[in-house]
Amino acid sequence: MTTTASPQRMEFKTELKQLLDLIIHSLYTKKEIFLRELISNAADAIDKVRFASLTDHDLLQGDSDWKIKIIPDEKAGTLTVSDNGIGMSQDQIVDNLGTIARSGTKAFLQSLKEANTQDRPELIGQFGVGFYSSFMAAERVTVISRPAGGQPSDAVKWESDGQGEYTVEPAEKSSRGTDVILHLREDAKEFLNPWKIREIVKQYSDFIDHPIVMDIEKETDGKKTVTEETINSRQAIWLKSKSQVKDEEYVEFYKQLARDHEPPLKTIPYSVEGGVAEFKALMFIPAHKSWDWMMGPQKKSGLDLYVRRVLIQHECEELSPTWMRFVRGVVDSPDLPLNVSRETLQHNPLLAKIQSNLVNRVLKTLEEMKISEYEQYVKFFKEFGGLLKEGVGGDLTHRDRLADLLLVESTKTKPGEFTTLSKIVEAMPADKKEIYYLIGDTRQQVEHSPYLERFADQGLEVLLLTDPIDEYWVASLPSFKEKTLKAVDKGTLPGDEATEKSLKEKQEQFKGVLELLKKRLESDVSDVRLSARLKQSAAVLVAEDWAMTAHMERFMSRMGQEMPKEASKRILELNPEHPVLQKIQQIAEKDALDTRVETFGRLLLDEALVAEGSKIPDPAGFAKRINDLIEKASQ
Repeated sequence: MTTTASPQRMEFKTELKQLLDLIIHSLYTKKEIFLRELISNAADAIDKVRFASLTDHDLLQGDSDWKIKIIPDEKAGTLTVSDNGIGMSQDQIVDNLGTIARSGTKAFLQSLKEANTQDRPELIGQFGVGFYSSFMAAERVTVISRPAGGQPSDAVKWESDGQGEYTVEPAEKSSRGTDVILHLREDAKEFLNPWKIREIVKQYSDFIDHPIVMDIEKETDGKKTVTEETINSRQAIWLKSKSQVKDEEYVEFYKQLARDHEPPLKTIPYSVEGGVAEFKALMFIPAHKSWDWMMGPQKKSGLDLYVRRVLIQHECEELSPTWMRFVRGVVDSPDLPLNVSRETLQHNPLLAKIQSNLVNRVLKTLEEMKISEYEQYVKFFKEFGGLLKEGVGGDLTHRDRLADLLLVESTKTKPGEFTTLSKIVEAMPADKKEIYYLIGDTRQQVEHSPYLERFADQGLEVLLLTDPIDEYWVASLPSFKEKTLKAVDKGTLPGDEATEKSLKEKQEQFKGVLELLKKRLESDVSDVRLSARLKQSAAVLVAEDWAMTAHMERFMSRMGQEMPKEASKRILELNPEHPVLQKIQQIAEKDALDTRVETFGRLLLDEALVAEGSKIPDPAGFAKRINDLIEKASQ
């Protein structure tokens, strides 16, 4: 293209016109993204000239003081982003700013069109739209650029209002590089505020390798002075080797990242070089839940995604399974494009590989802590153990490793002390095939439960689970190290041959009274049978193997989800050795119509409800039965 003396007016290519229309009219919410994009472009331009100058020293023309300067001009209403990078010739500026040569443009436009109103603002944050995002804040954009190695008269001026046309004309520029001048809209004048500029740079571009500078006016001894200050930290410590970073630097970085006043429990510097997935990460395991843990929408990730020091996505869900959201940190991959979209992220095999590496590294760290730093691990588990349990229920790939990280109480641990599933399996007799557990509201409730009587008599260990999420993870973990997990308050319990033979004989002995009680109580129980669970107590309620436990029913009830009565019916199990059952049998044998049979049967049902921690549905009836019993006993 030949340079002309007057401005040359041109039209944008069709796809770019569509893109600009969408940006200007639909994507206003995250306008500040434009500054991140312009800074990233400036940094790239500097990197290009640095690389090119290795073989062509004349390109630098004595200027190697790399920097990106932001110039707010309140009087003119302009914001300028200036760099001393590679610059552009007239042909290059037309190619770069008049068309979109990148692949994936059509898919990009389609994703913008298909996104609903709520999603559209997030699309900008997900993948910058480069230079063109300037039109979200500017009514007109002027670009003045001089290519490296060129003369002042080789500069070119590009200008557009984003309405479909742009002009290109020769210009003068004293130094190499590019100035992007935004003539801000009235509703975007906030971006002239130096504090607002600092805030945006801190959030998105704090770790750019090159200095981002701005003239700052200060008053000293009554005199106003203007000095050029660097407003980004440039300290991307995750890119440094562990030997180059002091522990206190890691701590300070964590505090800034997580807005925490305490040091992290564990710091995990991690890098993978070469191969399919190249990245560097710096992760932290906090000592406690953050202040915003229970505020607002639930976090799904605590890891920020960077590409070459530029923040691409805050709390990137593609880097972390949801159970790992307690981990805070940053991940930086040089192989991802800066204009990566949400759709691209979700289907990017590189990110899937990075996530796999990160998960394995976190799990390895926790496994090492559990063995060599047990007290620290207990502290961690008390804060975040619920998330590991969530992972057992939802992460098929890492289920076994997560289950092995759980700390649990049992009938053989003191209150507040823990064991693990592996230790329970190791201590089990070789012929035992089940890991038994009981879920309840409190340790005190479950450890005195009649469901445990047989296990206590035989010296067998039972897990005592009192966390609301325990119902979820045990239901999702059918077995652990070839041992089946089984609730002691569901189904039938296998016993030795002698026990089963004895129970069968007694079932026949009490057949009549059991059938009578089942008929009298059919509105409240699904069956009445003899129990192999009990040693001291007279009765318990048992759910079928496939049914919901009483604890889960209570939990659902508290959530406002009442179960239909038929679905919540359970089996009443009675102790054949208990004098009460024997007394009921004697009464029934004399007179099957004796009202005491139903009265005593209902008392046993009420007793079983109390023992499992449930409410008695008819407290007044229960009180009357007790009072009548006391009255007759005292006569």
